[in-house]
Amino acid sequence: MNELTTDLKLLHEATVNNLKSSKANNTLRAYKSDFRDFGAFCIKHGFNSLPSEPKIVSLYITHLSKNSKISTLRRRLVSISMVHKLKGHYLDTKHPIIVENLMGIRRVKGSIQKGKKPLLISHLKSIINVINEQNIEYIKKCRDKSIILIGFGGGFRRTELISIDHEDLEFVTEGLKITIKKSKTDQFGEGMIKGLPYFNNETYCPIVNLKKWLEVSKIKYGPIFRRFSKGSSLTDKRLTDQSVVLLMKKYLNLAGIENRNFAGHSLRSGFATVAAEAGADERSIMAMTGHKTTQMVRRYIREANIFKNNALNKIKI
Repeated sequence: MNELTTDLKLLHEATVNNLKSSKANNTLRAYKSDFRDFGAFCIKHGFNSLPSEPKIVSLYITHLSKNSKISTLRRRLVSISMVHKLKGHYLDTKHPIIVENLMGIRRVKGSIQKGKKPLLISHLKSIINVINEQNIEYIKKCRDKSIILIGFGGGFRRTELISIDHEDLEFVTEGLKITIKKSKTDQFGEGMIKGLPYFNNETYCPIVNLKKWLEVSKIKYGPIFRRFSKGSSLTDKRLTDQSVVLLMKKYLNLAGIENRNFAGHSLRSGFATVAAEAGADERSIMAMTGHKTTQMVRRYIREANIFKNNALNKIKI
């Protein structure tokens, strides 16, 4: 009997671990953070947060709607639902009181989402130029330029960018192959390979700058984008994804460019927008960015061509 109990306990622990592993760590953290906010709302108003019921969730969504986007409301709803599932409770998120409420909020607020600004070629050149002008150590300049140029050139998510290890790089005659072991849309780690060709202008070439960084940093294994300790000593610790945003915003500011509406996603959206402006089709853009659906890529293409294919150009005044 004890043996059976032990076996069941081990199976239970393994099952819990499998459930946790089915989602990325960042996703699980987001679920917990969202649910904490829901829990605080329930405590304040004397409701049970777990298990909850559609009416309470609908009230919470209405409460949030005053200062939140539709996308935020949907994400919170997913988080509340997932926490219920993981704890063994059922919550009907398709209940009319939730669905109709969301539709009403969407009708009142509208559903247009204004995304962060893409980092365009002019921004990219300004950043690299201003890094070159800084009175800082050469090794820091090399690292910072490589991060920005590789991030843009590969259409990387910032989490993908800081996850690159030396073992993921393969320099070939045509350019550079980078193996992405796992990404937001590749939770099972099937991986993909991005190919970056050489740029004609070496000043802004991702591969030339990465080679300089690897040479001066003497990195031969592990993370390629690492932190500096005090005194400009290079550590073996990987940069955080937030560091990418802070670096980009810092150099935009130094270049005299308003940085408020730029974010980590600006490197990725910048690549897609610039590629679309240059005439790249959605398949070739998706092959680089790793988008699984065409919806977002088509949005980039539409925005890139907003003046190029503008009907007003046909009107002569």
